[in-house]
Amino acid sequence: MSKQNLYIVGVGITHFAKHPDKTVKDLVREAVEGALQDAGCGRELIQAAYFATAGQGVIEGQHMVAGEVALKAMGITGIPVTNVENACASSSTALNAAQLYVAAGEGDICLAVGVDKLFSPDKEKSFSVFDGAFDVNNRDGQLALLHGLAPTVTLPAGIKEAEQRSIFMDIYASLARLHMERFGTTQRQIAAVAAKNHVHSTRNPLAQFQYPLTIDEVLAARTIAWPLTLPMCAPIGDGAAAAIVCNEDGLRKLQRSRAVRLMASVLRTATERPADQYERHLCHLAAFEAYERAGVGPEDMSLAEVHDATAFAEIQQTEALGFCPFGEGGPMAESGATSLGGRIPINVSGGLLSRGHPIGATGLAQVYEMVTQLRGEAGARQVDKARFAIAENGGGFNGVEEAVTCITILGR
Repeated sequence: MSKQNLYIVGVGITHFAKHPDKTVKDLVREAVEGALQDAGCGRELIQAAYFATAGQGVIEGQHMVAGEVALKAMGITGIPVTNVENACASSSTALNAAQLYVAAGEGDICLAVGVDKLFSPDKEKSFSVFDGAFDVNNRDGQLALLHGLAPTVTLPAGIKEAEQRSIFMDIYASLARLHMERFGTTQRQIAAVAAKNHVHSTRNPLAQFQYPLTIDEVLAARTIAWPLTLPMCAPIGDGAAAAIVCNEDGLRKLQRSRAVRLMASVLRTATERPADQYERHLCHLAAFEAYERAGVGPEDMSLAEVHDATAFAEIQQTEALGFCPFGEGGPMAESGATSLGGRIPINVSGGLLSRGHPIGATGLAQVYEMVTQLRGEAGARQVDKARFAIAENGGGFNGVEEAVTCITILGR
């Protein structure tokens, strides 16, 4: 791959929420038009597009040509359109493909867009989107493996778990219990992450939730899959996000002042490993490959956006990204070091827990936040003197870890 400089020159996003009156096409149009306007880019300059969705086929039955259909509705036709499905990492994977396209010289300007409309009055239908995000031919074996990870940590007496829930809440609960057994991580430390991200979201006008919660309020909420209570679990919602990627030749045609360096994008999949060998976690390996490519380290990051599908996941990724030793993510969250104004602000957008998680849009929503921060345009949630930012976007599950992860590093 070419070593030429690559840039994100335009970003767009919708409000993440329940949008019963908006279609997938409406959401795509809003996000893409926002990115085009941000970049000073006419539609005719887009040479290829990578379109990400993870749930539209299940919810709407729109399979195979979702990108061609949605983009044609807003007048983008005739160019190569590639549909990308990679679980919750779908739109960061689309960005990864877009940057490879321009780096290879196939074109100079490329669009990446992600969307999902997951809200349905039928909750079972919404939750069913996640049922295919792990090995469906080994469902019982996979769950038995996970449920057996932490035999000494059991459900407290009197706790009743939710009857309706995504299977991924059981997966994350099992990983959380293993962490509790191995390192002494507490439910209160996990709750501290959820409370922090709810407070952060009050400064993000595009977040799905915009109200604060205290640690005690998080702990008092109903249990979904112990130790996870409702505010520790990302909500289902609707939304879209988009980014325009270019090389040096493309940048000459656009607003150079809006450009942010795309320093690294690393895609990696799961391997076989013992569950408690965290140093072999795919996100840890991918992150340090990305640091090497970008020529920076965890100590250089001004902020991070991580895949907090549950509050425990943020603790795990804080460690995997090298912000603290393995086992110290819980105390770090409780200390305030990952809050806005702390040593390494994490999920200042509110994260998946509060900004929302329309899964096909999540990776590019993280990128939208990082670009906004690095431009110094984040308003009340601005990280002071932001220079470098990293995102971790995981998807699916395979064995004892995510099936796929994408790490993105941006710099100004």
